[in-house]
Amino acid sequence: SRCHDFPNQRKDTTVSTGETRDVVAGYVAALRRGDLDALRASFTPKATWTIRGDMPVAGTWTGPAEILDGFLARVTATLDRQAPVTQDLHRIIADGDYAVAEWTSHARARSGAPYDNDYAVVFHVADGLIDAVTEYCDTSYMKRVLFEQ
Repeated sequence: SRCHDFPNQRKDTTVSTGETRDVVAGYVAALRRGDLDALRASFTPKATWTIRGDMPVAGTWTGPAEILDGFLARVTATLDRQAPVTQDLHRIIADGDYAVAEWTSHARARSGAPYDNDYAVVFHVADGLIDAVTEYCDTSYMKRVLFEQ
């Protein structure tokens, strides 16, 4: 038994480390391309995305619509749409049905301030889809640069 089981996790589903890594790599590739359809298709219907902190997007978002049209849309609305948004993927470490992707995001806030933040994102994969995500980054920096402009 794991110490931090995700509430959506189906106990009867076994996913290989290779499959988990491939699913997460596909998600990150779609993110880097800005492919919202592929991102939407990568989640289970009841997938959760959790980010802690005291910024407006903190909390748990449930389902692809909330994750992409709520959480991600609110974050991207803080960015300068004329500037590129990129992610430098450093590594994906997978073990069974869990994987951690580490990347650095680069963007520019609407205020013109550069936004460069490091992320470690924990994914749980079930039946070839992302079932739960917990995002870790410098949320104080994120709040200051993106949400207090």
